[in-house]
Amino acid sequence: MKKNIILFAILFSLFKTEAQYNILDRAAQKVKDKANQKVDQKLDKAVDDAFEAPEKAKNKKSKGGTNNNTDNSGGDNSEPPRGKINGSLKSYSKFDFVPGEKMVASEDFSQDAVGDFPDKWNTNGSGEIVKINNEPGKFLMTQKEVVFYPEWIKDLPDNFTLEYDLLCTESFSFYSGFINTGFTTSPKVGSNFGKFARFGAGRIENGGGFEIGFHPEGAGGVQGLTLFFANKNGEDYLQNEANQNKFSIPEKTKVHISIWRQKSRIRVYMDDKKVWDLPKGCPDGFKLNSLYFRNDGSENDNDSYYIGNIRLAVGAPDTRNKLITEGKFVTHGILFDVNSDKIKPESYGTLKDIAAVLSENADVKIKIIGHTDADGDDASNIVLSKKRAESVKIALSKEFAIDATRMETDGKGEGQPIDKNTSPLGKANNRRVEFVKQ
Repeated sequence: MKKNIILFAILFSLFKTEAQYNILDRAAQKVKDKANQKVDQKLDKAVDDAFEAPEKAKNKKSKGGTNNNTDNSGGDNSEPPRGKINGSLKSYSKFDFVPGEKMVASEDFSQDAVGDFPDKWNTNGSGEIVKINNEPGKFLMTQKEVVFYPEWIKDLPDNFTLEYDLLCTESFSFYSGFINTGFTTSPKVGSNFGKFARFGAGRIENGGGFEIGFHPEGAGGVQGLTLFFANKNGEDYLQNEANQNKFSIPEKTKVHISIWRQKSRIRVYMDDKKVWDLPKGCPDGFKLNSLYFRNDGSENDNDSYYIGNIRLAVGAPDTRNKLITEGKFVTHGILFDVNSDKIKPESYGTLKDIAAVLSENADVKIKIIGHTDADGDDASNIVLSKKRAESVKIALSKEFAIDATRMETDGKGEGQPIDKNTSPLGKANNRRVEFVKQ
């Protein structure tokens, strides 16, 4: 409480106008709500622990220190942590996200040096490229209050999807700010960074747009908080918040964020869970031009967010028409671990969409063809592409009951590129799975 009083004393000395006092009121209410929520969570946990302790002790004694409820993998049969990035496809069984048909941006920061701010981005503050232990690739780290955005993204149509991986430090203050993803009508996000302030003070300038905030609610595995905020011509269009998904530490430090716009409808997913599905999440007729990320600021110097593996795609996939009528469907929505044939679970929505078409057309047979980028040697890429095609066949047969005799597989490695292998986007376009009607 003393900390809050000091905070608001400082804020009162900074804000003078009536409008700014309204912002201060919102800030005060937000801190109060979060503090109350934290207390409730600790009380709930204490009560739960009190009731569960005798049962846990009983189970431990009866098992003699071993786990008798195991499967062939050596783990227990309980439900895995929600949305674990390397979890099974079944953990995403309700995931209905399908990426856009055409990839228009892919950013893995592979062309940027560690320690630098990415060359093709802009910011009003600072950030740097880092590598993280046990995580492939590079990430953009942000700590302080800052806005940063990719300058090359200048047009967002009525239908688009955005995906990225989000991480945070293991020791994260409850009072540190949100990491926000925003889409705006402003032709230049950076034309007036001063309006991108905390607590919703004029977040979106010159027209409007929408913004989604994510926050790990502390380091004890408690529920994560998400915010949704939409603005039209300087006025709040829609604002809401929900505790709907675990962004928990130390159980896991990474979540896969998926955002899907279909005209006014906005869907937002954290891993396998849909946290927002808003039919009127974006004002009708809005022409969005820019994507940005915004960090509300950190309570502690060591609190950091990390963003990586960004993929932007446009257009609504037409799987049925492309496969049945045109005879070929190409997707970039089936993803694999690096140098592996293991399918990432966020590919579930795309696989489900393909399986639905095959189920409705039981007489159709297909060939599944894997393609890679040009990293590595030709021979290894041929082998990898064949294995990936086979993994897709197995997934369609095992998870969706598609008769395996209807599917054959092949792999072309890097031999049939559809884009240059000199940029992250070009490589992402070349990494694809092709379905050909037989």
